Amino acid sequence: MPIKMLNGVLAAAALTFLNACSTPCDAPGRLCAPDGANTSAATAHPRADALVRPAPAVIAAPAARPVVPSVQTMPIDQPDQSGQAAAPAANAIRIGLMLPLRSDALRAPAQALRDGFMAGYERDRAGFVVNLIETGDGAEDALDAYLAAVKENDLIVGPLARPAVSIIASSGSVSKPTIALNHPEGGAASNPIPPNMLVIGLSIEEQARQVAQWAAAERPKVSALVVTGTTPWQRRIAAAFSAKWQQLGNVAQTLEVPVSSGYLHESGLSQLKTRVESEPPGLVFAALDPAQLKQVRGALGATIPVYGTASVNPGNELGASLAELDGVRLLDMPWKVQPDNPAVMVYPRALTESNSPDLDRLYALGIDAFRIAREVALKPTGPVKLDGVTGRLTFSFGQGNSRFTRTETGVVVQGGAYRLADKKR
Repeated sequence: MPIKMLNGVLAAAALTFLNACSTPCDAPGRLCAPDGANTSAATAHPRADALVRPAPAVIAAPAARPVVPSVQTMPIDQPDQSGQAAAPAANAIRIGLMLPLRSDALRAPAQALRDGFMAGYERDRAGFVVNLIETGDGAEDALDAYLAAVKENDLIVGPLARPAVSIIASSGSVSKPTIALNHPEGGAASNPIPPNMLVIGLSIEEQARQVAQWAAAERPKVSALVVTGTTPWQRRIAAAFSAKWQQLGNVAQTLEVPVSSGYLHESGLSQLKTRVESEPPGLVFAALDPAQLKQVRGALGATIPVYGTASVNPGNELGASLAELDGVRLLDMPWKVQPDNPAVMVYPRALTESNSPDLDRLYALGIDAFRIAREVALKPTGPVKLDGVTGRLTFSFGQGNSRFTRTETGVVVQGGAYRLADKKR
């Protein structure tokens, strides 16, 4: 989840494109990797991109629009026993996987998502062929690639960047089932979703709203103190939690604590302690990262119930820090907090040099993206329920009534491990 730095995985330019994900995206390298939001040590499974490393298939953008280029794609497939790529069945369903692999800023998240998608494909590949469609940074480039891809594929998965989702959603050209991997800019109110598009992107605000429902069910009618830092993603989840908490008939107050070099100011922590001592809240919602929450716990102790999104989940990256958050209740995807979940165990773990939790969440999103695409192809109208690696998924598609919900997993940190919470929501 959020950390001080992710070893320079991405340049800050990536944030412009992925700032709707469930993983905070306000600093270099902070991606949505799976709502992301996902913790045991990697097991000795083969890496997905080692299983499948085809020559990339590229759709070149045209010199001028509206001329649409012909699609030059290559099926992503494993070799058969002779070492040659197996030819897809003539009636195979063609899935076009459209990702910004030609973007310097977005290549790492695109690769993580592709690897997860292929891990899902390798498990349920019968009757399907995947065509990889590479794009760059530009929204226009993505639209041109999309217009070409729909001619050669039965279903499109992508794009990943928000501007690309927005331009395709508003183009009037979504003629085939399209599974967008991010939310359009401004949300559905500003960019209505076409009937043939299903949006499955990770949303940190939705996570916060789910935490509010969970906390309200466990501790009804108590006051909540929302403690937040100063970054945009922290303010967003603080606002989302507060709005939902108040909608449920409860009282919420927000305290923004100044931040320096990623850590909370001592003066702000002192103010927080004084406020809690004078007006004890029923619970604290932490719109913070793991290190900042550790500071808050040091100032307030462990008596007051604390809730948070996946942003407070240190996973493996902070070592013993998980034990230091004993008693904290957090919401995250099964991929990160339920390694023994049957739906999680059947897929190989991503082995990345950076071991980034953000990229790991995108890998998980890729797995579910293939599973959703498969169900959409087999059950065009739904409704469908899936026990996904990013959460419990419910969706229906087409007929002007496309809907998608993801319910993530509530856990309590206990003894340096995750224990499933008994959520009543």
